[in-house]
Amino acid sequence: MTNNEGKELIAFYNVENLFSPDPPPVHKLDPTISGLRNWDQRKYTNKLFKIAHVFELIQETEGVLPLIIGLSEVQGQKPLEELVALPPFNSTYGVIHFDSMDERGVDVALLYDQTKVEIVSAEPITYFFEISDNNPSNYDTTRDVLHCRINYLSEIINVFVLHLPSKREKNINKPKRQYILNELRGKITDMISRKNEAIIICGDFNEDPDDEMIQNFVRGENLDKILVNPSLELFQKGKFSTFHYKSGLLFDQIILSNHFFEKSSSLQFKESKVFNHHKLATWDEKFSTRPFRTFAGSRYLGGYSDHFPVLTEFTNSLKTKNE
Repeated sequence: MTNNEGKELIAFYNVENLFSPDPPPVHKLDPTISGLRNWDQRKYTNKLFKIAHVFELIQETEGVLPLIIGLSEVQGQKPLEELVALPPFNSTYGVIHFDSMDERGVDVALLYDQTKVEIVSAEPITYFFEISDNNPSNYDTTRDVLHCRINYLSEIINVFVLHLPSKREKNINKPKRQYILNELRGKITDMISRKNEAIIICGDFNEDPDDEMIQNFVRGENLDKILVNPSLELFQKGKFSTFHYKSGLLFDQIILSNHFFEKSSSLQFKESKVFNHHKLATWDEKFSTRPFRTFAGSRYLGGYSDHFPVLTEFTNSLKTKNE
C-alpha cells in the first residue's frame, strides 16, 4: 500500500472573480457584466490556467486530487466547464452550479470526481431579506447556499457550499449571516436527528472559526455539539486563508458532522490544512505569507486569488481494510 492509498481530500476555494470575459464596451465608461476593469479574454484565460494550476500543485503536493471541491466567487456555468476541461481535471470532473439572485451574479459551485462520486440531488437554497417593512416587494438578495446529496461508496453525504454576505460598511451584513446560519443549522439538525446522514459544510463564512456566530452554529438547541470545526485549531495556530490589512483571517472553513469521526464511516477525518503553497503567495517579500491576488482594488495583478484553498484529508477506511 502506497502512502496515498485510501487518502481522500475535500477542498474549498474562494477563487476571486472567476468570471467570463466582458464583451468590448460601446463606450469607455459603460458598466461591465463582471463589474471588473478591462476583464478581457487574455486576463480570463490567465485566470483559468492559474486556478487549474492550483489543483495541479495540490495533486503534486498531496498525491491526490480532491474528491469534491467547493468554489465561491464564480459567475456562470461556462468558466466552470472550461476549468474542468483543463489539466489536472481533464474532463473527469462534473460541475454543479445554479445562477443565484445575487446582485453581481456571484455564485457558489461544486466540482466532483465523476469516477468516485454520484450526485443524488442538487438544489440552491435562496434567501430574501426585506429592506422595508412597508413594502414587502422591496427586498435584498444574496448568494445561494448550494445543497448536494452525494453517494460515495454507497454512503449518502450532504454537502453544503456557501459564501455568506461579506463584512463591509461597518458589518451591515452581520444579521444576514446570522439568519442564514440559523436556518441552515435547523435544516442540518433535522437531517442528523431523522436520517443520521453525514454533513459537510464548506465555504467562505466571512467569520473566523472562533467568532460567536460560528461557535453557536456547531451546537444544537441544547448546546450539544452537532458539528465539528477543525478550522478552529488551525486558526489558533495562526494558519490563515486570507488577510485584511494587518489581520490574518480564516473565513474559509470546512465543518463536519460527527459522522466522520466514527469508525463506521467510510471517510474518517485525519486533518485539515490551509494550502498556502509558496507558489500561490505574493512575490513581495514583505507580504510573502499572503495570497497572490488577481486584483488589488481595481488594479490588475494577475495572481491566483486573494484566498488560499483549504483542504480536509480523510482516510478511506473501507479501502485501507481491503489492502
